[in-house]
Amino acid sequence: MLSFSERLTEAIQRTKNPTVLGLDPKLEYIPKKLLQQWQIEFSDRDQFIEESLVRFNSSLIESVHDIIPAVKPQIAYYEMYGLPGLKALERTIGLAKENNMLVILDGKRNDIGSTASAYAAAWLGKTDLPERQYAFWDADALTVNAYLGIDGIKPFIDAAQEHGKGLFVLVRTSNPSAADFQDLELTDGRRVYEVVAETITKWSKDYLGHDGYSPLGAVVGATWPEQAEKMRHVLEHSWILVPGYGAQGGTADDCAKQFKKDGTGAIVNASRSLICAYNKHSDLPAEEFAEATRREALRMRDDLNNALKERNLLDA
Repeated sequence: MLSFSERLTEAIQRTKNPTVLGLDPKLEYIPKKLLQQWQIEFSDRDQFIEESLVRFNSSLIESVHDIIPAVKPQIAYYEMYGLPGLKALERTIGLAKENNMLVILDGKRNDIGSTASAYAAAWLGKTDLPERQYAFWDADALTVNAYLGIDGIKPFIDAAQEHGKGLFVLVRTSNPSAADFQDLELTDGRRVYEVVAETITKWSKDYLGHDGYSPLGAVVGATWPEQAEKMRHVLEHSWILVPGYGAQGGTADDCAKQFKKDGTGAIVNASRSLICAYNKHSDLPAEEFAEATRREALRMRDDLNNALKERNLLDA
């Protein structure tokens, strides 16, 4: 069984693109013409919600599956639509896998003991049934919060190890108020986010794969480039998930600082700038909204790869 790191490396090499499509849909993101058509087609509220989200995501996946290696659904965007939203998430995960894309679920889960084990079984592993075990969500990776310490992370590590999955632990997030807690200074002069990164590296040493990476990745936002560059050196055994590109203000050069010298070790997320790209392409009919996403995905790929080349992290 290949590790998550090995599968991610293969997918990035295949697409020549270290980016991930953030599938964070809202009904208002769907072109009005299509939404109106689907409202007529599906008079039942729940069916309308589920089918609208699935059709939107399906078009996006089909448009970029050959040029983007992974998708990152944010669970909250599906939870807010209740059971129809969760059904749409389940189908979206299946569609991504059918199109040979990895699935990184953004759930930022954390708890301890049996509750953490239940989260891990739900999203990464398998659940015990009377006659067999069943993988309900079967994501390839999950974002988690380390605030509760190793008690809150170990069950996820165990599931990741057993099933060849990955984790991305929050370290330095992209939001403006991240500094409220993450930048607090300890008595030894280190910042909280630095301690989290160092602890991830310490934990990782017990789970290294053949490629030198552990299942324990990190989330480090592109909006803090100076801290991010420092974190790259600390997180020597971790893949870094980089949010904040595009709509949040992070640039390709900011993102490039999180890659290793061999051009690996990071994957950059973009959500709204990709899934809502049709708003900038008035030349396209509503039915071809996903073509705008493909155009923007190619632009983002080239933007990032050029930044990597400028830093001598990618062959020209």
